[in-house]
Amino acid sequence: MSKLAAALERDRFVVTSELTPPKGTELAALLAKAEALRDVVTAFNLTDSHAARMAMAPMAAARRLLENGLEPIVQMTSRDRNRLALQADMLGAHALGVRNLVFMGGDPPANGDHAEAKAVFDLPSSALLRAASALGRGEDMMGNALSGAAHFLLGAVVNPGAADIEGEIRRLEEKLEAGARFFQTQAVYDIGAYERFIEATRHMDLCLLTGIIPLKSPKMAQYMNTRVPGISIPDALIREIGDAPDRRAASVEIAARIVREVRPMARGVHIMAIGWEELIPEIVARADL
Repeated sequence: MSKLAAALERDRFVVTSELTPPKGTELAALLAKAEALRDVVTAFNLTDSHAARMAMAPMAAARRLLENGLEPIVQMTSRDRNRLALQADMLGAHALGVRNLVFMGGDPPANGDHAEAKAVFDLPSSALLRAASALGRGEDMMGNALSGAAHFLLGAVVNPGAADIEGEIRRLEEKLEAGARFFQTQAVYDIGAYERFIEATRHMDLCLLTGIIPLKSPKMAQYMNTRVPGISIPDALIREIGDAPDRRAASVEIAARIVREVRPMARGVHIMAIGWEELIPEIVARADL
């Protein structure tokens, strides 16, 4: 059992975070960030060519975290690899000691730094979850026997602010049925909308890790409102960060306040600090975790 699985099984309120493997081979900065958060973060997502920008494979970074006694969660997107490669990568991840996976579609290549790359999107996340569940039973997704099973704690993503919330909840149900045991959400700022999502999913036994992205500036907030599906940042928060004499302090206060507000509705938080990882301990402390 992974440390993350054990924490969730004990009903402990967990904190996960996100690290982006380098565009290159130098891992010192990533490892230093993880080490600084050792006593605060339960497990670290390692992104899979985040925003469709080519970077080191997350499994390599995950292995280095494991060597340092830290817990990785390897992200796997369906954007770049077909079902053969994805299952092969899962087996490879298990052989390297990885026990936590989280699945998502991934950003289209046209948005990244290799715009002419061919998108694959062979399987939706629910099918990837079924494939990973099959590996845990000792077979591939076609029912062929394996020489050794690959057991994982399986996760997926959900967007509580999706425009088509009924479709999002339908896909959430499919992922849960396919084997997802935890869900990391898109960043939450509108607590009222999040409460409505919780009410709409109350019939499901969900383990939600609520997404938190600390706001850096009004420009960042406006960009996310315009360009990031499912994020809605209230005008009051945009004014609060804009009027603050110390934006870093205001960012910590806003993030901690959101954590306190969502805590009764979640099993943990997933803090995506995007370059401000050093603020995570203060956010956690101010949120009374």
